[in-house]
Amino acid sequence: MEGFLGRSYFKLDSMTQSASPLRFWLRLISPFALCLAIAAPAIFAQLGFWHPQPIPGAIVSGVAIVAAAFMLGWVGEAAELDLAGGLAVGLLAIVTILPEYVVSIYFAFAAGSDPSLIEYASANVTGANRLLLGFGWPVVAIIGYLALRGAHRRKAKSLSGLASSSKPEFGIEIDSEARTDLGFLLIASLIAIVIPLTGSLHIIVGILLVMIFVAYLWRQSHAERDEPELAGTAAVIGSLPKAVRRGFIALIFLLSAAIILACAEPFAHNLIEAGQALGVNQYLLVQWLAPLASEAPEFSLALLFAAKRKPEMGLAILISSKVNQWTALAGSLPIAYVVGGGSPAIPMDGRQSEEFLLTTAQTLMGIALIIGLRLGLRGSAALLGLFLVSFVIPDEGVRLWMAVAYFIIAFIVLVRQRALLKETFAAPFKLPKRLV
Repeated sequence: MEGFLGRSYFKLDSMTQSASPLRFWLRLISPFALCLAIAAPAIFAQLGFWHPQPIPGAIVSGVAIVAAAFMLGWVGEAAELDLAGGLAVGLLAIVTILPEYVVSIYFAFAAGSDPSLIEYASANVTGANRLLLGFGWPVVAIIGYLALRGAHRRKAKSLSGLASSSKPEFGIEIDSEARTDLGFLLIASLIAIVIPLTGSLHIIVGILLVMIFVAYLWRQSHAERDEPELAGTAAVIGSLPKAVRRGFIALIFLLSAAIILACAEPFAHNLIEAGQALGVNQYLLVQWLAPLASEAPEFSLALLFAAKRKPEMGLAILISSKVNQWTALAGSLPIAYVVGGGSPAIPMDGRQSEEFLLTTAQTLMGIALIIGLRLGLRGSAALLGLFLVSFVIPDEGVRLWMAVAYFIIAFIVLVRQRALLKETFAAPFKLPKRLV
């Protein structure tokens, strides 16, 4: 979530402050009880009380990961109240993004001893990155625009009794601090281009990407941070006495992490077997369905902000998530592969190399389109349109041509924005104001 990286968008609501004890405890416990109830079938399956077939097994383990991810999100936001220093920020970040990593890392680790799983090691990371940027960014812009237009119409009617013919301008203006995020993305993309060029994901590349993630966390943890403002479930947790709050957060962290880790292996294997049973390409299931499960909380939060006419906040969350996935997630794969018994490099077949090429090209185009700190109509339409084409037609020739299209658009825009490109590339190397 974006809050633990230095920017918080929540407010402690008056209802939380004035609720009766019974109502307060109901508000605190109910969301977690519901999530645990949703995760219960998968937990029972892991304990051996029942043995679901692949399709229901994939469903119950997938929704359990989603439920645990929501719990992590709530306590992660509340934990901002107790953060002290960059180390705490980094540890919290790693735990909170666990749902996004667990499936990919499991496949990479298992592929170290089972070569048949190698092709799935990169499927989730490429799918998650392209889904986040190609679908998430433009959809937040579209929903934000529709919400603003609806509010504009209602305001016009209330003032004059007639709907105004003017409309708000389509586009999202993002904070200047996002340039640091884009700088880290740019550096990571220049390193990641080595993957399709060499046909392998070497552990040296992985270590470099993880180092970029560590530098990103350090940079964000030292940025100017306001006192966190919480709302909803996070606000209820935040209003607990300090000792109780810390204990509750630690308990939920451990419980959620245990559910996610326990469900990772059955989810991965059931997903592959379900694809065989349904006659669906297993690679595509791992590439697209697994990210939908792991990223549900972040997508929900970003879309919620957009619907509340704060699309810039929703987009900031997704940009930060993109940095996390393109550095730490991609970089962790060869490390897990080596730990699992594999060689220093994950071998990539033609398809996997093309997927990384396409993902890198899309990332560069995304950077180019918002390098001016604004995502407009043409940029949103281009991102969404190209993503949908590559999603609907996952053909080898189409992937290559889509990558070419992404690279061409990125090149043209970046050449026009040369001054901003230099500024963006330099942003990660600038010390935060408080350290200058």
